[in-house]
Amino acid sequence: MAASVSPFARSTFDDSSRLNNTREQTLEEMYSAPENYLEIDIRNPQTHGFGRGMYTDYEIVCKTNIPAFKLKHSVVRRRYSDFEAFRDILERESTRVNIPPLPGKVFTNRFSDEVIETRREGLERFLSIVAGHPLLQTGSKVLCAFLQDPSWDKNQWQ
Repeated sequence: MAASVSPFARSTFDDSSRLNNTREQTLEEMYSAPENYLEIDIRNPQTHGFGRGMYTDYEIVCKTNIPAFKLKHSVVRRRYSDFEAFRDILERESTRVNIPPLPGKVFTNRFSDEVIETRREGLERFLSIVAGHPLLQTGSKVLCAFLQDPSWDKNQWQ
């Protein structure tokens, strides 16, 4: 009787029968666009106004081929208070998804380059997590609008 090999047995690299069935990737496979991709960058922070009316907004660049998004490439500007409203709307809209926190409020030196850069990084992390969530991509009405509509207004969603 021949010995049977368990389907859970570890394979070894000297198993030449398996190596003969492998092939190298083609250049097209290596360099073609992935099936689904979503790239979100937050960049180019700009501070506006004077005194108590000062605020910083950030450019959000979104590149995707995910069908839920209306545009393949978009650029919009949002300020921190827009992110706060967006997060609140997402929490109300998506009770099955745990929405991550935003970077904390800053009360001293909030317009210094270091504080602005730290906040930019935190906002980018937040958006990457939220926009990358499959339930939000398919079930959220506010997600695509926030990322892609230049005339997005938090008051339309209250």
